[in-house]
Amino acid sequence: MTTQSEAALENGLIKTLIDNSYERVIIKEEENLKTNFKVQLEKHNQKELQLHGRSQFTDKEFEKILIYLEGGTRFEKAKKLRDLYPLETEDGERIWVEFLNQKKWCQNEFQVANQIAIEGHRQCRYDVTILINGLPLVQIELKKRGVELKQAYNQIQRYHKTSFHGLFDYIQLFVISNGVNTRYFANNPNSGYKFTFNWTDAENRPFNDLNMFANFFFDKCTLGKIISKYVVLHEGDKSLMVLRPYQFYAVEKIIDKVENTNKNGYVWHTTGAGKTLTSFKAAQLVSEIDGIDKVMFVVDRHDLDTQTQSEYEAFEPGAVDNTDNTHELIKRLSGDSKIIITTIQKLNCAVTKDYYNRHLQEIRNKKVVMIFDECHRSHFGDCHKNIVNFFNNLQIFGFTGTPIFVENAKQEHTTAEVFGECLHKYLIKDAIADENVLGFLVEYYQGSTTTDCESEARMREIAQFILNNYDKSTFGGEYNALFAIQSVPILLRYYKIFKGLNPKIRIGAIFTYAANASLDDGQTGMNQGFADSKVAADELQAIMDDYNAMFGTSFTTDNFSAYYDDVNERMKKRKKDMLPLDLLLVVGMFLTGFDAKKLNTLYVDKNLEYHGLLQAFSRTNRVLNEKKRFGKIVCFRDLKANVDAAIKLFSNNTPNEKIIRPPFEKVRKELNLKMISFLEKYPDVSCIDALKSEPEKREFVLAFREIIRGKIEAQIYEEYEADDPYFIMSEQEYMDFRSKYLDIAIGHTGDKQKGTPDATQTEIEHENIDDVDFCLELLHSDVINVAYILALIADLNPDSEDYRQKRQQIIDTMIRDASMRNKAKLIDGFIQQNVDDDKAGFNRAKADGSIDLETRLTNYVSAAREWAIERLAEEEALSHDALREFLAQYDYLQREKPEIIQNAIKEKKVGLKERRNILKRVLAKLRIIIDTFNWE
Repeated sequence: MTTQSEAALENGLIKTLIDNSYERVIIKEEENLKTNFKVQLEKHNQKELQLHGRSQFTDKEFEKILIYLEGGTRFEKAKKLRDLYPLETEDGERIWVEFLNQKKWCQNEFQVANQIAIEGHRQCRYDVTILINGLPLVQIELKKRGVELKQAYNQIQRYHKTSFHGLFDYIQLFVISNGVNTRYFANNPNSGYKFTFNWTDAENRPFNDLNMFANFFFDKCTLGKIISKYVVLHEGDKSLMVLRPYQFYAVEKIIDKVENTNKNGYVWHTTGAGKTLTSFKAAQLVSEIDGIDKVMFVVDRHDLDTQTQSEYEAFEPGAVDNTDNTHELIKRLSGDSKIIITTIQKLNCAVTKDYYNRHLQEIRNKKVVMIFDECHRSHFGDCHKNIVNFFNNLQIFGFTGTPIFVENAKQEHTTAEVFGECLHKYLIKDAIADENVLGFLVEYYQGSTTTDCESEARMREIAQFILNNYDKSTFGGEYNALFAIQSVPILLRYYKIFKGLNPKIRIGAIFTYAANASLDDGQTGMNQGFADSKVAADELQAIMDDYNAMFGTSFTTDNFSAYYDDVNERMKKRKKDMLPLDLLLVVGMFLTGFDAKKLNTLYVDKNLEYHGLLQAFSRTNRVLNEKKRFGKIVCFRDLKANVDAAIKLFSNNTPNEKIIRPPFEKVRKELNLKMISFLEKYPDVSCIDALKSEPEKREFVLAFREIIRGKIEAQIYEEYEADDPYFIMSEQEYMDFRSKYLDIAIGHTGDKQKGTPDATQTEIEHENIDDVDFCLELLHSDVINVAYILALIADLNPDSEDYRQKRQQIIDTMIRDASMRNKAKLIDGFIQQNVDDDKAGFNRAKADGSIDLETRLTNYVSAAREWAIERLAEEEALSHDALREFLAQYDYLQREKPEIIQNAIKEKKVGLKERRNILKRVLAKLRIIIDTFNWE
């Protein structure tokens, strides 16, 4: 029985949309698209046009509209879509043109088209396009059943580079499906496959089947609402975001409560599930409801750091009250600001002090909605009571990832007692199942058995273990780690121990200190004075001094907030020009609210339980890429009972194995079974050379990819050893097969054009290797970078007997790395020039410290790149300046501008067909130059 073809899937989807009252429209190319857009836009703006005694736009007026829509970035175009355009007509009137009805989202014009051909720097045909008021706002890419869904995602990314332009820049959402799996995502190029989402019902049951997905998600009113209300324009990143289904349902629940009741409620969404975005969208939409006078978003002052402020500003520019001046809050409350973001501490001050609250008597009786972020912390004390009791017409809603229940209340109120009904749940088990957060690998240190947690010997042993373990846990520093410590005095001792061990990694520390903290120490009561004359502030300054020396900064305890922000940014590892921190020692800071995708390991020498435990663990489980499979936790205290209790409480009694990774023995056994099965089919590496057909190579790639994934998962466990005799496949065999895998991968990851609709059924059904995701990111580690390669070169001794062997090892290291192998020839030439051809100079520069290999490499790469450009210019008889301009624009924009090369080719005076061939050939060569010479 043959599998359903892509064409059949496409036809089935179109029928479903027609059954849902979409108008079927035939659009073959761009001119048809514009013609249809004019008709639909006139239809949508019929009432406005009638007010001016007309039913159409003139051709010149429509051209004005097209020119207006053409300008700007994708982000700016998303704003234009939502704005009214003041069209100056030919007869001197002004018509306000609406492109999208956001208030009555069902009252838009919905159409479906397929196989629209668009000419970019190559022609592409798009599968299914949903047009709203004539604009292509949703693009659907399909793959036949059995093909990996990621291939549809990869195709869209290719379209971003090669063809999307004009009206297609107005796409808001993409949907990808192979019939049995369906996902959607916002038009935010290269955000990563991990940020595609499946749709669910309100109980988090997924709609993976395309027909089920289409009947709900593509319902005209649902799709209209999602595009109008639930696509977010992120001002900070200038990008589009779309809410996930659980965020959508939570906001809808809050809106329903506000519109129809006076009851309160809270939303339980697990840590890492994007509560800030959900709560902000709730605040925005509630503020638009008639009768609502003020919406206040209330946070704890400890959460309103620079990172949080910038996130809030990105969602609601100008709404953050980030001053310590309560007068500013009073001014905002008394003014026209509909949405206000402030701290619970400042709001408490405003309502409890007569000097301030006499200015709030008018707002006191108005309809106010308050949304509390992280409602499990400071919202249970007197501040919260004072605020709630002050306002007479108040509705409150809370968001939390770890609610307070009877089990973890500790004589405090529960979340339900303070906020009322739980409106929506999205638990850690749901988020892990949806791949929105990662599970945890929890390991318990098996070293020192002393029960004295403050023993110097124990602490030294743990510090040495962390230094020895760091590279293994963080994939050679690709990620970084936190170390949670019981108290500030113990943190200070740990910090000094680490310093004494001369670590090769960058270590920092941060903690808060009280002005009059207890100074009792080991000599208290012994009439021998203090064990240490320094106070906590002095100790922190000493840590800051080390930090300043390491990073060239100048922080003091007087500007602690600036130090905090700098530590925060370095732990995020986002800026290439900013050296990161590798390990941060903390007591309480950074264990809640801190989001860093590059953090994957938490070391724990601290008693944690319930919400504190899950909050701390959750610092490590943000989704990033294929390699980061889980957050790693290493406990130096016996926290197993606490871990089990916390997981049970916050996952509605879901079995722990759904959240905590299995023990190493199980992972080890599963990997070995995969190896046994693989070697039965491919007994030695020479078998791979005999694979001739695409299906045979595809089968090998899929089989070995499972070995790669299993190995990546196993090697982060402490017990893992590369040469473990238990594994039937030796490390050398693995590396040999890996090389063959890479050879096939490199030959099959170019830009392949999709088959045309005229392709035969055999061609459509034929499974080829281009349908495979090679997951090359699993085979690349940031440790194989410039610094690493230069360190290896610096260690070379051209006079030693093993020089040739070590030199070759450097080249082999690069060849084995998926993203560096094409640069191996470049490094080989660099070594030839700087070591082989100048042994005496190399040895002399090493001896006197003047070697500066980084500068030498920069100069060498620049010269080699310039030579490659000159050679290409001569080969193709093109302008050197045009090639340089193309590369310069790519370096700046990180995307191709083929029109630069098109203009240069026009000067050659050749025919259209030849121009296209030259363009295709030159762009391919330029991509090789970019890939070879652009590296960190």
